[in-house]
Amino acid sequence: MEFQHSRPRRHSIECGGPPRWAVGQTGCVTWDFDVVVIGAGLSGIDAGYHLQTQCPDKTYTILEARSAMGGTWDLFRYPGIRSDSDLYTFGFPFKPWRDEMSLADGPAIKRYIEDTAAEFGIDRHIQFDSKVIAADFDTHTSTWTITLANDRTITANFLYSCAGYYDYDQGYLPDFAGMADFQGTIVHPQFWPEDLDYRGKRVVVIGSGATAVTLIPAMAPDTAHITMLQRSPTWISPLPRTDPVADFTRGHLPERAAHRLIRAKNIGLSTAFYRYARQFPKSAAKLLRGMAVKQLRDEHLVDEHFSPSYNVWDQRVCVAPDGDLFQTITSGKADVVTARIDRFVPEGIRLVSGEVLPADIIITATGLQLLLNGGVEPTVDGSSVDLPEQFVLLGAMITGLPNFAIAVGYTNASWTLRADLTSRLVCKVLRWMGQQSYTWVVPESRAPLTPRPLLDMQSGYIQRAAGAFPRQGPKAPWRMRQNYMLDAVTTLRTDLGKYLRGGRNTVSTTTP
Repeated sequence: MEFQHSRPRRHSIECGGPPRWAVGQTGCVTWDFDVVVIGAGLSGIDAGYHLQTQCPDKTYTILEARSAMGGTWDLFRYPGIRSDSDLYTFGFPFKPWRDEMSLADGPAIKRYIEDTAAEFGIDRHIQFDSKVIAADFDTHTSTWTITLANDRTITANFLYSCAGYYDYDQGYLPDFAGMADFQGTIVHPQFWPEDLDYRGKRVVVIGSGATAVTLIPAMAPDTAHITMLQRSPTWISPLPRTDPVADFTRGHLPERAAHRLIRAKNIGLSTAFYRYARQFPKSAAKLLRGMAVKQLRDEHLVDEHFSPSYNVWDQRVCVAPDGDLFQTITSGKADVVTARIDRFVPEGIRLVSGEVLPADIIITATGLQLLLNGGVEPTVDGSSVDLPEQFVLLGAMITGLPNFAIAVGYTNASWTLRADLTSRLVCKVLRWMGQQSYTWVVPESRAPLTPRPLLDMQSGYIQRAAGAFPRQGPKAPWRMRQNYMLDAVTTLRTDLGKYLRGGRNTVSTTTP
């Protein structure tokens, strides 16, 4: 059978006999696809794999707004772009990571995603340049109608958003006074110019998060000098770029067995450190401070620039592979300034102290904007759903939205761990719907829930968007626990009948 990327395959339901999906009182429902997945990044490719292996009787397509797969790893092109998470856990559980670099760069991750999609035939299900701008669920026919930017529509019974929660169209940029006065070049990392020449230039990077920590060592060898200007310090952990234990394991065990063992080891270590940091915050802070002192050999420098006022994992911990940021600072090619900005001036940045940092290029690594569902606001029967008033079940399904799920990764561990678990959960829900002869399901709580923020961290980019996200409850299955080991044991064993209300459509239409 030949699959056409740009034209969906019609799927109809035969009348008579037990329903595979939906049989109405007067006819048969026809959908273009059983499931539509939004986004062809890590989560979307993972979703495709599980749909075709765990639900082989379901038709699906992946709608990708861009002209290439990869999501974040196709969008971001700044120097040194890489993952803060090891690829044994950040990668797919069904596709072993073969590169020697455990902390891999962006191009390697993008190739890995593309290779995975090709190996399992998932790429044949992707429709590129298909940006979703609206999605409406018809309760009478249990049908999602998805509208694309080119005025094309696609129908489905189930909608699964794997678009992540970053705004691909704009990053976060504070309103710095005097930006128009600066006579050099201003660049936001999310939109890196391919022709930017920073050789021999004086560069100031505003920010101290993962992007800044990545940019400094990557750019430093070619600049005259580079400065990381931060308002406040960030916890940074130096980690080996390669994993000797993983290399040894891969050399002595079959590939898949080695992959599972390495993955389990890394999950255990990251979970243990997070729990340790939350239970013993002073001890964890002392540990990271000691590691920084060992790298920089200057306690005063560490206390001034690398000792945050908040506890470890109140915000995400940044990673410096092989301590590259610290090495760049000790080499003299880079320095760190902790201060507040007064305004931009023609020659650079003036601080509140009156000091001017001279610059030819200013990079605003000031953070990302969060945007749920790629900006799509799902509606039901044409009416909007107030997402901030809804609750998330099992980290995936949202009250008020029938036949809908969203992949949201962990904030304290590899994104893909949670996304993969969610895709497996979606497949369980689809199978359960078939067993119950349901055409629709929606999460409902039998008791009032005390609301908590969905992403419970103090990071600026999370706090800025907290009011736009649905909420979580006080305990499982309405609580998004930051613990993969616990989630892996309990999520797929949850009795769906206790938390999902379902039924069959009462009015059905026949699509030619």
